[in-house]
Amino acid sequence: MALEIKDPELAEMFAHGVYFHGHLCPAMPMGLRAGLIARKRLGVERAKSKELMLLSETGTGHLMQCFLDGVMMATGCTYGKGNCQKLYYNKMAFVLIDVVEEKAVRVAVRAEFIKHALEHSPFMKKRQEGIPPEMIEPEIAEAAVNKVLTMPEEELFNISDVYDYHYVYAQEGPPEFCTSCGEVVFGSKARVKKGKIYCIPCSGYKD
Repeated sequence: MALEIKDPELAEMFAHGVYFHGHLCPAMPMGLRAGLIARKRLGVERAKSKELMLLSETGTGHLMQCFLDGVMMATGCTYGKGNCQKLYYNKMAFVLIDVVEEKAVRVAVRAEFIKHALEHSPFMKKRQEGIPPEMIEPEIAEAAVNKVLTMPEEELFNISDVYDYHYVYAQEGPPEFCTSCGEVVFGSKARVKKGKIYCIPCSGYKD
């Protein structure tokens, strides 16, 4: 089955997304679409630095993490750039913030879609049987991906109006050096013990 991707930007993002994510599944491209929709609603390009901030409501479940990989690919918001924060609400939703213009939009996967997929999707039935996504037959995975890529966005997502959002990045402060191991410790994670600076592992503290 050929994948039906008519949007050139989505097609390019999809190819990079599958390479980055590691396997073919419907949740990653769902995140791609959601991230692109959020960007278009805000009228912004993919983040090059910290001009965008992603507040992801996802948690630790496999489906949510696949979704988040797609959102990060589409928005350019990553842990490495420090403009992605996971809130651990265990929801397939996120808020994308235009830090410069102080605007935001929230996108959530519709509950009706998730419920239908859990009950009727051959791909999800395989996953519920404990089969890893990379071991599912390509034709089943491609059919699930095609559905996500071609569904009208209003059937797949709940999309908020753009609203005001003032976001300020936290300042970490200057680096310190651990008395014990000598490694650098940035900002708020340095710990003081008997008047000396330590990293958390060497300090004996849990956090």
